[in-house]
Amino acid sequence: MASNVNPTVRRRRLGQELRRLREVKGMTAEEVAERLLVSQSKISRLENGRRSISQRDVRDLCGVYEVEDQRIVESLMQMAKDSRQQGWWHAFGDIPYSVYIGLETDAESLRVYEPQIITGLLQTRAYAEAIVQGGSPESSEQDNDKRVEVRLRRQGRITAEKDPLRLWVVLDEASLHRVVGSRQVMREQLEHVMELSQLPHITVQVLPFEVGAHAGINGQYSILEFADAADSSVVYIEGVTSDLYLEKPHDVQKYTVMYEHLRAQSLNVEASRQLVERLAKDYAR
Repeated sequence: MASNVNPTVRRRRLGQELRRLREVKGMTAEEVAERLLVSQSKISRLENGRRSISQRDVRDLCGVYEVEDQRIVESLMQMAKDSRQQGWWHAFGDIPYSVYIGLETDAESLRVYEPQIITGLLQTRAYAEAIVQGGSPESSEQDNDKRVEVRLRRQGRITAEKDPLRLWVVLDEASLHRVVGSRQVMREQLEHVMELSQLPHITVQVLPFEVGAHAGINGQYSILEFADAADSSVVYIEGVTSDLYLEKPHDVQKYTVMYEHLRAQSLNVEASRQLVERLAKDYAR
């Protein structure tokens, strides 16, 4: 699944380097935008990696920052070229959370809190189909089918024989009781969760109802971490019309502490498996 050139990660690294050059120069994004006769929002989008960066953009920015080492300029321009390549997910058309997929594809580890449903990487096809259809009732069958296929292909990151994604999931107990699709679909889904939780790189805990108010009460989020030290951790919060990506160390640290509280409040791994197994048997009746 992971490729040698991940366009999302390339854009992100390039944006970080361009921000560093601007800060070394002591310029604000507004000043740079004024020099280049572009909007400040464009400079911000280039720096946060949410927008494709052309080689011309890099050349112009390096000119403003007075980068004299041509090797640096050429390296940044090559990164810009690589960042415009398409990831595997682009073959499926316009995917709303394509930026996230790019990050997930390159991540070394992922921590997820999911309050409502079984998280996407652990879903069976039948469960995913029911979730996508229920969550997008006005979308065409073709669009929903594409979203399901993308979700299933993403799961290659946790089943890969070499360097699989390390996954830690905290599921609210509500996600186990919400009947998605049918009772049979739920039985198969919970059995699938139990099977995957046996893998050494996957940990699943359940946050029980009895905990009451807890650190994740405000909703779902994920924390992505990367092997390359140059790539800072990212907190991802999924929205209906837009998603939120938090990269500032203070924000990441706050969500990390919240996640530690969630793990401490949840059932341990064995007790979580026992609960999932019991509910799976209940669905079989």
